[in-house]
Amino acid sequence: MTNSTRTPQHPIGSGFGHSSTAAEVLEGIDLTGKLAIVTGGYSGIGREAVRALVGAGAHVIVPARRPETAREELAGIDGVEVDELDLADLASVEAFADRFLATGRGIDLVITNAGVMAAPETRVGPGWELQFATNHLGHFALVNRLWPAIVKGGSSRVVALSSSGHKRSGIRWDDVQFEHGYDKWEAYGQAKTANALFALQLDSLGAEAGVRAFSVHPGGILTPLQRHLPREEMMALGWVDADGNLLVSGFKSPEQGAATEVWAATSPSLDGLGGVFCEDCDIAGPAETAVSPASGVADHATDPEEAARLWALSAELTGVDAFAARD
Repeated sequence: MTNSTRTPQHPIGSGFGHSSTAAEVLEGIDLTGKLAIVTGGYSGIGREAVRALVGAGAHVIVPARRPETAREELAGIDGVEVDELDLADLASVEAFADRFLATGRGIDLVITNAGVMAAPETRVGPGWELQFATNHLGHFALVNRLWPAIVKGGSSRVVALSSSGHKRSGIRWDDVQFEHGYDKWEAYGQAKTANALFALQLDSLGAEAGVRAFSVHPGGILTPLQRHLPREEMMALGWVDADGNLLVSGFKSPEQGAATEVWAATSPSLDGLGGVFCEDCDIAGPAETAVSPASGVADHATDPEEAARLWALSAELTGVDAFAARD
């Protein structure tokens, strides 16, 4: 895809919005016979996305670091299959992908929903920073290893969960792994920018094969994603009071928070489009024209040169690139 054919980064008038739920977005959409993979699909908005997809007829695979916990959390939702996957461990990613590919099935939808936020400094693998490794590199390796099945799905979509937190940091090319001073929010911002750039480059590479990719800001939602934040910090941010009660009127319920990722994965209004950052069940506009600091997408998260550079770095770090033969 050349730059002239890129999907414009502006709203298309989807008919849905901030308060739409995943079930509402999927009303009238038949996913019977479709197979979806949703990482982190047993908690928070991921579980609501799984519930809605199953309700529309899809069969959903939920890779989980804690498979027994996942099975407990998903009990009562039919059409769900749980398998083991630790995104911070590339050997685990490879093992999961190998098991899936051995089944010979195709994949119609991938939602890279799992993630960590504002975690204490933690090193995984060969010393990688946890948030970049889990939120981005693990998903990068997973999608690349599953690529034969994603292509087999035909007209498949990949949706990467980003966040308005991407505005906190672009890719820190001089210190991607935060080896020279750690800031948990900058690390989160870099990882969320990486999610957006991943979708942008994947769409550019995969469109020819009929695979389109999108990134998504789900909105502000109180879920287990905040597990690393003490209540005092959430109070200082103005999110909750001393009793843990929500103070921010713009926060979404988990059902509403799951809506944009499900919309990006299934909406007919996105047919033939891709590579864009979405929010509130529509394509987002640029940050400079946004009505609030929490909305819109920053230029550094939609830059195709940055996206290509990040792809090359990620392929080098993980040793996986489904498109290497094209180079």
